[in-house]
Amino acid sequence: MSERTYTAIIVDDEDLARAVVAEHLAVHPEIRVVASCPNGFEAVKACAEHRPDLMFLDIQMPKLTGFEVLEILDPQPTVVFITAYDQHALKAFEVHAVDYLLKPFSADRFEEALVRAKARCDQGDATGPQPTVLHDAARSDWPLDRLVVKDGAKVSLVPLAKLDYVQAQDDYVLLKTAEKSHLKQQTISSLEQRLDPKRFLRIHRSFIIQLDRLARLEQTPSESWVAVLTDGNRLPVSKSGYARLKTVLDQSL
Repeated sequence: MSERTYTAIIVDDEDLARAVVAEHLAVHPEIRVVASCPNGFEAVKACAEHRPDLMFLDIQMPKLTGFEVLEILDPQPTVVFITAYDQHALKAFEVHAVDYLLKPFSADRFEEALVRAKARCDQGDATGPQPTVLHDAARSDWPLDRLVVKDGAKVSLVPLAKLDYVQAQDDYVLLKTAEKSHLKQQTISSLEQRLDPKRFLRIHRSFIIQLDRLARLEQTPSESWVAVLTDGNRLPVSKSGYARLKTVLDQSL
């Protein structure tokens, strides 16, 4: 009976770091490296094309972080994080990584991680963390300064400075900017937890606004309230949202 083979991709913005991982894997004929990616965008494309069993993933990269890569992958491969920074270890295991290697690592330590990764693959545990787990695990990045959105094969970064408001749409949120709208798979409550309350406020169960986009509040004939934004959009304000808004506005006086 032949030994199972595994496909793998290596993701790191440092050429030498990718070469080191490839060298460790080269002595394993059962591992076939199908892609070596210098950034997170290339990793997302490679995963869509190859559906790898294993991913050796750096965390701090200039375009997409390792956690942002995982957030938009479906399905997700078995992940071994490889990084020079130990402060991400807890978050790595919260998103179900099988191991966390600190650079520089020994050959023995790499072998230990590889054994664990292969065992995870053999168990058929491909469920991976749910989006909410990933969002919650990223709390150490609070407050956010950008959101990652995947639309088919395209990945976009939405700076929060450009965000006018957020609208809940079932298990998705609509991210409204002046240029366009983006749809992201995330609940509005989980996103609210990661936004800076000094900049963003939930005014309704379905809406969060960026406070500096608020032009004025208007009362309707039915005595409910509407938030009028600087671009002219009119959004409903609930009773609790009005109370929160009034508190913020009173404090700014």
